[in-house]
Amino acid sequence: MTEYQEAGCPACARRTVRDEDQKKKLLNRLSRIEGQVRGVKKMIENDAYCNDVLTQSAAIAAAMDALNREILRSHIHSCVVRDIREGKDEVADELIATIERLMR
Repeated sequence: MTEYQEAGCPACARRTVRDEDQKKKLLNRLSRIEGQVRGVKKMIENDAYCNDVLTQSAAIAAAMDALNREILRSHIHSCVVRDIREGKDEVADELIATIERLMR
Protein backbone atom coordinates (compact mmCIF):
# COMPACT_ATOMS: atom_id res chain seq x y z
CA MET A 1 0.00 0.00 0.00
CA THR A 2 1.40 3.41 -0.94
CA GLU A 3 1.58 6.42 1.36
CA TYR A 4 -1.22 8.00 -0.68
CA GLN A 5 -3.48 5.02 -0.15
CA GLU A 6 -2.67 5.05 3.54
CA ALA A 7 -3.54 8.76 3.72
CA GLY A 8 -6.92 8.05 2.17
CA CYS A 9 -6.24 9.53 -1.26
CA PRO A 10 -9.61 9.17 -3.05
CA ALA A 11 -8.05 8.88 -6.50
CA CYS A 12 -5.83 5.99 -5.36
CA ALA A 13 -8.82 3.72 -4.85
CA ARG A 14 -9.93 4.24 -8.44
CA ARG A 15 -8.51 1.80 -10.93
CA THR A 16 -8.83 0.95 -14.60
CA VAL A 17 -8.25 -2.69 -15.40
CA ARG A 18 -6.77 -2.96 -18.89
CA ASP A 19 -6.46 -6.15 -20.87
CA GLU A 20 -2.91 -7.37 -21.40
CA ASP A 21 -2.82 -6.38 -25.08
CA GLN A 22 -3.88 -2.80 -24.37
CA LYS A 23 -1.48 -2.53 -21.44
CA LYS A 24 1.38 -3.85 -23.57
CA LYS A 25 0.66 -1.34 -26.36
CA LEU A 26 0.54 1.59 -23.92
CA LEU A 27 3.73 0.51 -22.17
CA ASN A 28 5.50 0.06 -25.52
CA ARG A 29 4.49 3.59 -26.53
CA LEU A 30 5.75 4.95 -23.23
CA SER A 31 9.04 3.11 -23.65
CA ARG A 32 9.51 4.68 -27.09
CA ILE A 33 8.71 8.12 -25.66
CA GLU A 34 11.13 7.49 -22.81
CA GLY A 35 13.82 6.68 -25.39
CA GLN A 36 13.03 9.88 -27.27
CA VAL A 37 13.38 11.91 -24.07
CA ARG A 38 16.72 10.25 -23.31
CA GLY A 39 17.79 11.12 -26.86
CA VAL A 40 16.91 14.79 -26.38
CA LYS A 41 18.74 14.81 -23.06
CA LYS A 42 21.82 13.46 -24.84
CA MET A 43 21.41 16.12 -27.55
CA ILE A 44 21.43 18.84 -24.89
CA GLU A 45 24.48 17.29 -23.21
CA ASN A 46 26.25 17.27 -26.59
CA ASP A 47 25.28 20.86 -27.45
CA ALA A 48 23.10 19.88 -30.41
CA TYR A 49 21.75 22.61 -32.66
CA CYS A 50 18.61 24.23 -31.16
CA ASN A 51 16.40 23.51 -34.17
CA ASP A 52 17.31 19.82 -34.06
CA VAL A 53 16.43 19.66 -30.36
CA LEU A 54 13.15 21.46 -31.00
CA THR A 55 12.28 19.04 -33.80
CA GLN A 56 12.80 16.08 -31.48
CA SER A 57 10.91 17.80 -28.67
CA ALA A 58 7.95 18.34 -31.01
CA ALA A 59 8.06 14.63 -31.88
CA ILE A 60 7.88 13.79 -28.17
CA ALA A 61 4.91 16.14 -27.71
CA ALA A 62 3.14 14.52 -30.68
CA ALA A 63 3.81 11.05 -29.25
CA MET A 64 2.41 12.10 -25.87
CA ASP A 65 -0.66 13.57 -27.59
CA ALA A 66 -1.21 10.26 -29.39
CA LEU A 67 -0.85 8.37 -26.11
CA ASN A 68 -3.33 10.72 -24.41
CA ARG A 69 -5.84 10.31 -27.25
CA GLU A 70 -5.64 6.53 -26.96
CA ILE A 71 -6.11 6.59 -23.17
CA LEU A 72 -8.95 9.11 -23.49
CA ARG A 73 -10.68 6.98 -26.13
CA SER A 74 -10.44 3.94 -23.88
CA HIS A 75 -11.56 5.95 -20.83
CA ILE A 76 -14.71 7.16 -22.59
CA HIS A 77 -15.60 3.69 -23.91
CA SER A 78 -15.07 1.97 -20.58
CA CYS A 79 -15.01 4.10 -17.43
CA VAL A 80 -17.25 6.97 -18.55
CA VAL A 81 -19.90 4.74 -20.13
CA ARG A 82 -19.91 2.46 -17.08
CA ASP A 83 -20.24 5.35 -14.63
CA ILE A 84 -23.06 7.02 -16.56
CA ARG A 85 -24.92 3.71 -16.74
CA GLU A 86 -24.51 3.46 -12.96
CA GLY A 87 -26.05 6.92 -12.56
CA LYS A 88 -22.78 8.68 -11.74
CA ASP A 89 -23.44 11.70 -13.91
CA GLU A 90 -20.62 13.68 -12.25
CA VAL A 91 -18.26 11.73 -14.51
CA ALA A 92 -19.32 14.10 -17.32
CA ASP A 93 -17.88 17.08 -15.42
CA GLU A 94 -14.71 15.14 -14.74
CA LEU A 95 -14.41 14.28 -18.43
CA ILE A 96 -14.91 17.90 -19.46
CA ALA A 97 -12.20 19.03 -17.02
CA THR A 98 -9.85 16.35 -18.35
CA ILE A 99 -10.42 17.39 -21.96
CA GLU A 100 -9.86 21.04 -21.03
CA ARG A 101 -6.51 20.11 -19.41
CA LEU A 102 -5.48 18.16 -22.50
CA MET A 103 -6.33 21.08 -24.77
CA ARG A 104 -4.13 23.63 -22.97
